[in-house]
Amino acid sequence: MSKYVDVFISSFKGYFNYLIHEVTHLEWGSYFYGLLLLSMVVYVLEIIIPWRKKQSVVRKDFWLDLFYLLFNFFLFSLIGYNAVSDVFVTLFNDGLRGIGITNLVAIEIQSWPVWAQLLTMFIIADFIQWNIHRLLHRVPVLWRFHKVHHSVKEMGFAAQFRFHFMETIIYKSLQYIPLAMIGFGIQEFFVVHMIAILIGHLNHANLNWDYGPLKYVFNNPKMHLWHHAKKLPKEHPYGVNFGLSLSIWDYLFKTAHQPYNDPYLELGFEGDENYPDDFIKQTIKGFDKNQS
Repeated sequence: MSKYVDVFISSFKGYFNYLIHEVTHLEWGSYFYGLLLLSMVVYVLEIIIPWRKKQSVVRKDFWLDLFYLLFNFFLFSLIGYNAVSDVFVTLFNDGLRGIGITNLVAIEIQSWPVWAQLLTMFIIADFIQWNIHRLLHRVPVLWRFHKVHHSVKEMGFAAQFRFHFMETIIYKSLQYIPLAMIGFGIQEFFVVHMIAILIGHLNHANLNWDYGPLKYVFNNPKMHLWHHAKKLPKEHPYGVNFGLSLSIWDYLFKTAHQPYNDPYLELGFEGDENYPDDFIKQTIKGFDKNQS
């Protein structure tokens, strides 16, 4: 037991020191300043060339979404998620060793060129996330948490950050084994992650973009707006356009839906007029078994 306590304490201190270093040092690979830079660039684009010209620059719930950014990307890990995750990973690996499994890697690609590893990781991770996203819409207990994200009524780049902290646990847990089975030999995952963050920013941004022919490969603001549409097509009662970075999965598996372009498409879900509109109540609501 002392081993896992040591892991918890070490991880907690490690993340605290990491976060302090991130904030106090401007350098390549800084997640904090990388995220800040991407957010500022996309926000400026929204101000200069907005798709919904009637929408305020400081849109509805803008500050709420920025708090979600701070909590989901930094505070949640600081208050214990990172440390608890490391404990569970240690327990899991110890359990595997207990039954004779010392290495989960099933496919070794660490000898590949860096660009090939990065591209492979990007595609595989996005496909896994696409499937998890579908589960969030189809499984009632998961949909209760995902409703927080769909409570957005006016779309803007910061809407990407509004999600229940349980989604972090769900995504990380379901991705762990499949990604661990691939023997990546690089440390440049920061690049892949920041590209995914940028695409996510743009998907939620107030921008009149669909990337032309590339819309069949990459998710985009026009397509993703339909994912947040309040009224769903009868043939897709659980939702459409589940892609996070890539739209190709939706076209391949027939969940793509973009019948026309409407910048003022009504967003949300049935009954959202009674949904809480602050962080604490939305977080608690996610655990409410009685919600529809």
